[in-house]
Amino acid sequence: MKAVILAGGLGTRLKPFTEVIPKPLLPIGEKAILEIQIEHLKRYGFDEIYLATNYKSDYIENFFGNGKKYGVKLIISREDKPLGTVGPLSLLKEELAENPFLVMNGDILTKCNFSKLYKFGNEVNADLTVCIKEFITPFRFGNIEFKDDFVTAIEEKPNIKTNILAGIYIMKPSIFKYISYNEPLNMDKLINIMIEDKSPIAKYMINEYWLDIGVVDDYKEVQEVYNNHFKED
Repeated sequence: MKAVILAGGLGTRLKPFTEVIPKPLLPIGEKAILEIQIEHLKRYGFDEIYLATNYKSDYIENFFGNGKKYGVKLIISREDKPLGTVGPLSLLKEELAENPFLVMNGDILTKCNFSKLYKFGNEVNADLTVCIKEFITPFRFGNIEFKDDFVTAIEEKPNIKTNILAGIYIMKPSIFKYISYNEPLNMDKLINIMIEDKSPIAKYMINEYWLDIGVVDDYKEVQEVYNNHFKED
């Protein structure tokens, strides 16, 4: 099975850590972020992995080589200009033309069962399956309910629950009809295009551990939870 890891981001929100090291190579415990992702994909049967790179791509290629030491085939794909979160796939259209494939952002750490996800995405009647994660944000203030001039109830500091894109997708080759070669395209734009085209988009809820390492506080958090979630792997 094939997977694409989007590893071309600049990591500007993680400066100064990314001044020298590209974000996917930042260390988490004893391993780099990308190493943990690759090993997790391998565990669930993904043996051909494409690394879509831009920023400091030579660092990434020198670090991983051909993937032999991880038991997978690794192929580096370089974009010569920023292509967003979907555009880099256009450079791999021929390589991904036969079967459904997994795509994930290079700053995501999760314990998601990729076998179950792939099976779902393969069988569902949709060219695109998006993974979502319930995100709970504590609210700072009490929520007042009222009728006319009188208070009827108060909910003290309620949690705000939202479902967010988790940065992991299953795509079928027919998705390429929406992706122009070497043109920038982001996932939110692709989703809107498909909705306008009335093309079904499936959703898959991730219930396992998940973290997007987007800012410095996230990086500090995953350092703290590494031993509980990833060290045994």
